[in-house]
Amino acid sequence: MRRVAVLAAGALIALTALTGACAVGPGYHRSGVGMPDGWRPRAASEDSLRAFYDSLRTSRDTLLPAGTDTARVPFRYDTTSSRSGGDSGATLRWLDLIQDSVLRQLVDTSLRQNRDVRTALAVIDEFRAQYRATRGALLPDLTANGQAGRSRAVFGSFGAQTFDVYKATADLSWELDLWGRLRRGTSAARSDLLAREEDRRALQLSLIGDVTTAYFDLRAADLNLAIARRTLDSRRQTLALARRRLDQGLISELDVRQFEAEVASPAASVADFERQVAQQENALSVLVGRNPGAIARGRSLTEMAALIPVPAGVPSGLLANRPDVRGAEATLRAATARIGVAQAAFLPTFTITGQYGSQSTEFSKWFGSGTNIWQAFAGVSIPLFNQGRPGAGEQVNIARARAAQERSRYEQTVLVALREVEDALVGLRTAQDRTAAQERQVIALRRALELADLRYQNGVSSYLDVLDAQRGLFGAELALTQAERDQLVAGVQLYQAVGAGWPGAVD
Repeated sequence: MRRVAVLAAGALIALTALTGACAVGPGYHRSGVGMPDGWRPRAASEDSLRAFYDSLRTSRDTLLPAGTDTARVPFRYDTTSSRSGGDSGATLRWLDLIQDSVLRQLVDTSLRQNRDVRTALAVIDEFRAQYRATRGALLPDLTANGQAGRSRAVFGSFGAQTFDVYKATADLSWELDLWGRLRRGTSAARSDLLAREEDRRALQLSLIGDVTTAYFDLRAADLNLAIARRTLDSRRQTLALARRRLDQGLISELDVRQFEAEVASPAASVADFERQVAQQENALSVLVGRNPGAIARGRSLTEMAALIPVPAGVPSGLLANRPDVRGAEATLRAATARIGVAQAAFLPTFTITGQYGSQSTEFSKWFGSGTNIWQAFAGVSIPLFNQGRPGAGEQVNIARARAAQERSRYEQTVLVALREVEDALVGLRTAQDRTAAQERQVIALRRALELADLRYQNGVSSYLDVLDAQRGLFGAELALTQAERDQLVAGVQLYQAVGAGWPGAVD
């Protein structure tokens, strides 16, 4: 009996080594999608205007009184990084862009409490369990059985006999993975799990961008509301002055009616911006997993825009961090592995089954000498006909076609990633230039309104100069808010495009 056990153990070791010797189907090879050596250079017109845009950020208007050469806050744009030739984006981190402690707390809360993130984590748990179940198929099945009972049987001329039966066995069943079907299936399941984990990372990255953009939109609505209220107060004061001048006989009723009409525009804007503030707070509350309600405020929009870094470029290798690229590659790995599963499914299946235990007709002699029972079988199963279903060749072709689809999707994902980085770099650079130009316009129009108002009070110019200056300044200030918001959103798009991670996010 000991010799049989030794031989069985040796055969088991040999078969284990044999099952790992080969696996049908192609191995995975990364698709040859070329990465650029450098990003798209600036247009010639942009380079020719670079000195002009830089002067908008750094120069001072000597015609203005001291301390008034700013629309909102002093210029603090980092222009050195935008002119550097190195890959300053090599260390892109969300915290470089998000320097508002309130916004950071909102992002942290959303990553913990957002319902979509919780759903993604539950999906990962599901695929992790599926992977473990698939991996378990590589191991033998071992089952313990026990029976105790009374039996009556007829033995020919001996007649009917009644006896007790006590039986305990251990049953073994093991499919030898000679062709790698189970291993390929396990590899595919693992790649599916990795793809779902990347889906979760992509969701987190999208959530960070959504929360950050929603906060910027909220601060933009706050700023627009403040501008509209300030403009409304200014125009009401101008209207009061016009009415006094009418009482004094210095102007006509036409002037007063024109000023009354101009008061309505910022008044309507105040109502609209109040609506935007409330709706943005509600949207942001849902993103962070709360009931709609008020949102705390941190830095102003202008302060955040003034501190945003503008890199000259980012290394193309950073695209490997993008979760959608990594997820597409994991899906391609799974599809490639399933080609081997399809090929092995129509090859012979070899199994080993065995049973060992004890059987006795008396309880006191159970497991005693001479009660051992055992059996061992080696089997083979060869598929011949599968109820009219497509044969081996068609199943393999289906798997290959699916792998080709996933390869094309992966390559398209990489191309889209390259485009998004290019778009974000161009968008961020031009948004900063637009903000600088818009701020200079606000400075000039604010001074023009001061001069027009002064000339009107002194009777030097007509009310039309004041009205034109008021309209121009109001529109320019709202446009500056939009430019600062767009600059910050362009930064968000760049950090999303390179797949920047968030410290403390679930891995």
